Amino acid sequence: MQGRSTAGPTVTTLESLTVNFSAFSPRWSAVAASGAVLVALAAGMAAPASADVPAPVPATAPLPRLDPAKLQAAIGGLPDADVTGALLRITGGAGHWSGTSGVGDLKTGQGVPPDAHIRIGSISKVFTATIVLQLAAEHRIDLATPVQQYLPGVLPVGLPPVEVGQLLNHTSGLPRGANGPEFGDGSPEWFAANRLKSFTPQQAIDLMTGRPMQFAPGTAQQYNGMNYYVAGLLVEKITGHTFAHEVRSRITRPLGLHDTQVPDADDPRLPGPHSHGYLTVTSSDGTMHPVDVTEQSPWPWAEGGMISTPADLDRFMTALFHGRFLPPAQQAELFTVPDVPSFHSSQCRTETDAGRACMTMGIMKVKASNGVVVWGKTGSRPGYTSGVFATRDLSRKIVYSVNPTNLNGTEIRFIQQIAAASFGPVVPATH
Repeated sequence: MQGRSTAGPTVTTLESLTVNFSAFSPRWSAVAASGAVLVALAAGMAAPASADVPAPVPATAPLPRLDPAKLQAAIGGLPDADVTGALLRITGGAGHWSGTSGVGDLKTGQGVPPDAHIRIGSISKVFTATIVLQLAAEHRIDLATPVQQYLPGVLPVGLPPVEVGQLLNHTSGLPRGANGPEFGDGSPEWFAANRLKSFTPQQAIDLMTGRPMQFAPGTAQQYNGMNYYVAGLLVEKITGHTFAHEVRSRITRPLGLHDTQVPDADDPRLPGPHSHGYLTVTSSDGTMHPVDVTEQSPWPWAEGGMISTPADLDRFMTALFHGRFLPPAQQAELFTVPDVPSFHSSQCRTETDAGRACMTMGIMKVKASNGVVVWGKTGSRPGYTSGVFATRDLSRKIVYSVNPTNLNGTEIRFIQQIAAASFGPVVPATH
């Protein structure tokens, strides 16, 4: 691994770390495969704010000093049985550091590219929410209007009215999708064999048919990818353009995000440079071996199918926090957590939130044990787990990506280490 820390005038170069590679193991959620682990903190890089943008809000508690040794250790020891490689990028006024660890290609032994293209999974939701909030600012939609009025016939019959804003902050209470046979059994073996298979947003939404609401809309919060399939269709219905077109015209082109895209559902390619994604599968004879799943269908789309790079995610989140995309009323929604309980959501189970909601209309709030508050989003696709987080004043922003070889979330220990080294410990709740 190589890293560089720059805090003020000091520059520290870390020596390369030699590590050994061992075996692997499994997990995949058929519909919400972009679900994210809360304690995976991270954030991006700054773009200058325009003169008419309000000053950023100060951090709530003093940030810990960047410690190159701790940062190196947080992503060190790779590859191992659970993760083949990792990258971490830290920027902001409180210091810079970047590093990689492990390998990006098991065949060649090539390292992890620091500017790798990554499948960002549910970080895609931040782009989706931004566009919906823009449409609200343009008075083309009303966040308090039931989405059924805009999209008749899209949601299953019999569901109660669900407001557009409730989709964005996950207080809709929509049913969880039932896995149909065509979506597989959630095993790494199924995904490895069917990774090029794609589904339409409506096919995903239809998995809610016949399933009960989780709770009455607006009374609790539960992270649910279904909300953002519906939000993506709403964008297309209101604008008359594809979701990909709206991302390009409203966000990536104006901001110069040349490496961020919404791929076509039948385009499995991941642009280079990139780290390969692998899953460990068990053969019929009982032996285990890694399967390269770098190429896979990006069918989760507005819910979790986008591709980006650390530099692009950094620039996007910086511009978003500075108010470049949203006027004040909608910007406030971006940083407003609803005052409702968290309904069986692993996204909000930390000691500091005490079972309350943690997600806003697009991002999430995380408070470390030392009082530092950060905002951002995590995301996962098979072979890729990433996150982008920042303090509100952008004094510290991080982007991370790790390449897990299983589908059971064992990479969380690396994400906890990254969070602790970057912002301070985020302790999972014991209840």
